[in-house]
Amino acid sequence: MQLLFADDDAVAHWELELLPLRGIARLPVLLPLAWHLRQRDGKRAQELAREAAALLPLAHLPGDARASLEARLHLVDGEIRWLLGELDAAASLASRALEVFEAQNDNIGRADAHWLKAWISVDRGNHGQRDAELEACSNAAHAAPDEQRATIADAVQARWAALRDLHAATERWGERFNMSVEAPPSIECWINDFFAIAASQAGDIGNSASFYIRSYEAALQTGQIRAAATAAINIAEKFSQLNDHHSGLEWMQRAMDLAKPTGWPRSIGSCLVHTADIVRRLGRLGAAEELLREALVILAPQANGRTYAIALQHLGELCLDKKDYGEALDAFQRLSERAEALQQGDFKIVALRGQAHALCFLNRSLEALDMALMAVERASRHHNAFHHVAALRVLALIHGQLQLSAPPGMQAPNARLHYLHQALEAAQTIKGYTVPGDLYDALGAEYARLGDFGRAYEMATAASAAREKTHTLDATSRAIAMQVHHQTEQARAEGLHHRELAMSEARRAEVLQQTTKLLERLSAIGQEITTHLDAGAVFQALDRHTHALLSANTFAVYLVDPAGRQLERAFGVEAGQALPRNAIPLDHPTAYTAQCLRERREVYIDQIPPERDSTVTPGTAASRSALYVPLLVGERALGVMTAQAMHANAYGERERLIFRTLCAYGAIALDNALAYRQLQEAQSQLVSQQKLAALGALMAGVAHELNTPIGNSLLIASTLEQKTTELEEVVNGRGLRKSELLAYIDDARKASTLVMRGLHSAADLVSSFKQVAVDRTTEQRRIFNLQQVTHEVVATVMNRIRKEGHTIAFEVPELIMLDSYPGPFGQVITNLINNALLHAFDGREGGQLHLLATTPMEGRVLISFSDDGSGIAPENQTRIFDPFFTTKLGQGGSGLGLSISYNIVTSLLGGQIAVDSSSAGTTFTLDLPISAPRHDPERPATIY
Repeated sequence: MQLLFADDDAVAHWELELLPLRGIARLPVLLPLAWHLRQRDGKRAQELAREAAALLPLAHLPGDARASLEARLHLVDGEIRWLLGELDAAASLASRALEVFEAQNDNIGRADAHWLKAWISVDRGNHGQRDAELEACSNAAHAAPDEQRATIADAVQARWAALRDLHAATERWGERFNMSVEAPPSIECWINDFFAIAASQAGDIGNSASFYIRSYEAALQTGQIRAAATAAINIAEKFSQLNDHHSGLEWMQRAMDLAKPTGWPRSIGSCLVHTADIVRRLGRLGAAEELLREALVILAPQANGRTYAIALQHLGELCLDKKDYGEALDAFQRLSERAEALQQGDFKIVALRGQAHALCFLNRSLEALDMALMAVERASRHHNAFHHVAALRVLALIHGQLQLSAPPGMQAPNARLHYLHQALEAAQTIKGYTVPGDLYDALGAEYARLGDFGRAYEMATAASAAREKTHTLDATSRAIAMQVHHQTEQARAEGLHHRELAMSEARRAEVLQQTTKLLERLSAIGQEITTHLDAGAVFQALDRHTHALLSANTFAVYLVDPAGRQLERAFGVEAGQALPRNAIPLDHPTAYTAQCLRERREVYIDQIPPERDSTVTPGTAASRSALYVPLLVGERALGVMTAQAMHANAYGERERLIFRTLCAYGAIALDNALAYRQLQEAQSQLVSQQKLAALGALMAGVAHELNTPIGNSLLIASTLEQKTTELEEVVNGRGLRKSELLAYIDDARKASTLVMRGLHSAADLVSSFKQVAVDRTTEQRRIFNLQQVTHEVVATVMNRIRKEGHTIAFEVPELIMLDSYPGPFGQVITNLINNALLHAFDGREGGQLHLLATTPMEGRVLISFSDDGSGIAPENQTRIFDPFFTTKLGQGGSGLGLSISYNIVTSLLGGQIAVDSSSAGTTFTLDLPISAPRHDPERPATIY
């Protein structure tokens, strides 16, 4: 559940969590971070919100989920615009978000949208709408249910109710909030704000300041910067009312320090208005006027708000002090208009009283009298004694300036004394209020003017007593201010102590969490490094992780040479550039690398002495700190790994632990890589030996096969030679008879036939042997019909199949066309048929061969050739494609047919060949592309 306000620790956690994330992985952190930075740092919140909005389409979320997140981003933007005074834009965004939340029945979202709309209504001066929005916010929060949001909404309703009618607000809300129960800071902010206003309205200024200070600190802790600035302003006003203007100005400066960097017009304007009032009370009227004029310009876009009305009130009071009655009248008239719109009784009374005071000195006596009487009537009706006293004194002032008819029921000597006595009586009804001495002075002066010096003396004595009491009250007020300061500092110290304890515990938990994460990361790194069986890949992985985890300008790995006499740099990188290879003798007296391996321990130099720079390898940088760790596997030392930095003290205990761990993983991985390389070399030797043995067997078989035809041919040729010699002797001797000639011709014909047959057999065997290499350039590539070519190939071997008593069936669809090499393809099919005829049936007749072609997917053709013979022995199935392997050596098998077929299929035709065999028969499967790959005509194909 998204909190309405989060504390600083949670925000810091999100900031740290976001740092390493990239791409779509940032989205789950961007959303809460943007939300909780909306008042802390509005500009950054908007940047994060824009980034989140750009990533949302990539998250492939369901429609409702995406719409909800977009609505939340609208609220972020809307609140920032509200604070900047862009009320229409803010209201539009809040309404759009509310529509989404309403459609999804999302009570949390609905509550937050109403919360924003309530504060927009506050700055617009629409307090009826404000109350409706806060009520809707509270209802949605209760429905969620979200007790924190509900309590905050109720507390804000209570604070506005207290400004309107303290008695009614206390009756409704007084029991709702329990100050003895500790609440989260986000709630404490608004509960203390309500009690501060209630105490202020009741005249308990000291307690009001204390509550405001608590509200201020809770607001700061939870990122409610506007509430914190407002609380600071109210604290300043309370200290000023306690006659501690110095503290008041200090708090006002705190408020300004919060408000000014934000650029929020309402907060800045409010600071200026209340600062001006404090400065006016100190008698600096010119400075107060400058501040008020600046505030009115800033607040002009929000002229309907309460803050602007307060500015008009203070401007009117300032003009009266300056005796600028025309300006005062204008200010109070404008305040009267705002009071009507805001429907706030205190502003109405002040506006009437101020206008009456100004009109009195502008010779508009009747208007002044009417307004003063209305001010008195309103103040009496609202039971506001302070405003009642002020309005009665204005009436007395008017009657003292002008000759007017006596008021009804007057018993005093004149109207001025009548109203002054009424003011005195009203002031004496205020609990704890000391009648100001200037009121007694006014009464005494009027009695003296009338010649009643006894009453005048009585009033003067009362004025003196009032002043003495006032001085005592001033001291009391200062004491209260000091007490508030003390209580505040004590509470702050206690809070700081508890915060430090909490932070210490949080730091401890964070360290544990970081350690756990580090161990998990190192474990994952170890798994990655040790999966490599190539030393180069191990070096690259170690280099990448070392630079990611440590400050390292130089990283290198040294391995012991086979003779065990020196360390050779197998890998090295400095400032991103590869280092050349070099060697360090193990008995080198000063080399840290050699020392590390000899002593088989870690060597760390936190600050390399400058005099060592002369020993640096030429072309490399002089490091200021270095760490060397031996690469050990059990008792064996493989070498040394080093990380070096350009600044001193680069590696603390944590960094050294990380590097030791990387070295341990690196040693295991390098040992595995060495073992794997040795295994590969052994396998290569075995393969070579097997191939040589196979070649020897082949040559023996070839020699045996060639021996018969060539031996026979030689025997026949030698016999023919002998017969020829005998014929020659007969011709040269007694003479040749016809019968002898005919016999010789017959023997010669038979001999030549036998010799030709033997020589042809030898030539065929030699031709097969020469097909070990397939020259791709001699093959023609063309588009051909698979069924036609297959039929032609089968036809060439059909006589042999029939002769040996077997049958063949083939099923090849008519429309399969290949862009490939028909000659080599036909050779493969011929080899498969010959292989089956030679090996499958063991002399029995009635064998069945089957050739099938299908197109299982676009662009591929699957050709299956099977027989129902005796199958291939399991121990031979992995070797049938090896060159020279045959089980019929000397019996017609050369071991080259399937090897040549494998080479043609996998290289020239670009496909794959597989075999499946059992006692029920054997199936060869060819998976070929419809279009064979293009080949470099300059590069011949080889079998192995």
